Amino acid sequence: MVALDGSKSISNRALIILALAGVDPSRYLSRLSTSKDTVTLQRLLGQSELVFDAGDAGTTFRFMAAYLALQPGVKILTGSARMQERPCGPLVDALRELGADISYLGKEGYPPLQIGAFQSNGVDTVRVPAGVSSQFLSALLLIAPYLPQGLTLVPDGPLVSRPYLEMTLSQMRHFGADVQWQGDAVLVRPGTYQAREMVVEADWSGASYWYAMAALAEEVELKLEGLFVSSWQGDSKLVPMMERFGVETTFEASGVVLKKSGRALPPYFEQDFLECPDIAQTLAVVCAGSGVEALFSGLETLSIKETDRIAALKTELAKVGVSFSKLPARMHSRNPGKTIYHLQGKATWTETPQFSTYGDHRMAMAFAALGLLGTIKIENPEVVVKSYTRFWEDLKQLGFSIE
Repeated sequence: MVALDGSKSISNRALIILALAGVDPSRYLSRLSTSKDTVTLQRLLGQSELVFDAGDAGTTFRFMAAYLALQPGVKILTGSARMQERPCGPLVDALRELGADISYLGKEGYPPLQIGAFQSNGVDTVRVPAGVSSQFLSALLLIAPYLPQGLTLVPDGPLVSRPYLEMTLSQMRHFGADVQWQGDAVLVRPGTYQAREMVVEADWSGASYWYAMAALAEEVELKLEGLFVSSWQGDSKLVPMMERFGVETTFEASGVVLKKSGRALPPYFEQDFLECPDIAQTLAVVCAGSGVEALFSGLETLSIKETDRIAALKTELAKVGVSFSKLPARMHSRNPGKTIYHLQGKATWTETPQFSTYGDHRMAMAFAALGLLGTIKIENPEVVVKSYTRFWEDLKQLGFSIE
């Protein structure tokens, strides 16, 4: 049995909401994530210093940019070297349009930021590019009840990671916000959040690594605690995906049980990850470990994550004889406008492969599943603390040998 940590995504949204409500979140939230990103957000929300350092936590940086825009005084919001390479221009532009006083302290469109006092200018409608990061939209929506006129948010263009946006709306409603879709726009009326109790669901992204191991194992019976049959998390789409690799999911009152179904591997795997990009690396490793040829699309946001995850996958999979490459448009004419990646080969090695993690927690945990096929090495294993602090300890608990 593995007792999964609480969802980082749900935890971080709840922390911002309860901070705006002016209450102590520890009184209302149970099973809060212990991830580094969530701990960082808690620390920033409780600090009195004027320089706020989000480190490499993208969600934390973006949510704090919107939150600090409504707070008095002048603040500095910064992050790690990698964070200062990740764009925040669409979010800053929208906040400025609403009345925020924000200026760039370095490169235009990138952290760090200087944030002054908010002065409403009567604007209540903004259009925000929807194809870069859904976190820009969520950051704006979370503060929307506290804007003088509320907010009408119009996503501009195809919406990436829509389930994360729906998660934001569901949590806002849970805490009493008046929010609804009006056609293609989201309308939030001015008001306040109400302090209410909430049990944080376990993290489906974290669960994906155990599903990967179940897929590559010969036999398995494993319980993952804390997952709900009705989930706010888009990564719960993992369940039907993994059925194709012979992993059967049974929901119980306190979590799920994974077993092998005996189903034969599919001849190929094709998936659009636009709504669940955080499990793309996991499925790439499952396909590589199983020798299943695959076509991946919807990876548009992966290049601006903790690392360029597309480049990282290509480099690391090549170490075990698996190719991961972008298909020329002419080779997938039935999907015009889509960028599709082709995975081919089965992971094999004669000398122990050493996988780089690029400071990315998901690279470390996704590639760990290949340990079922033979001895592997993972560089900088401590990166997992960003989202799953106990990952290596949980592996040891289940009998894996880790040095």
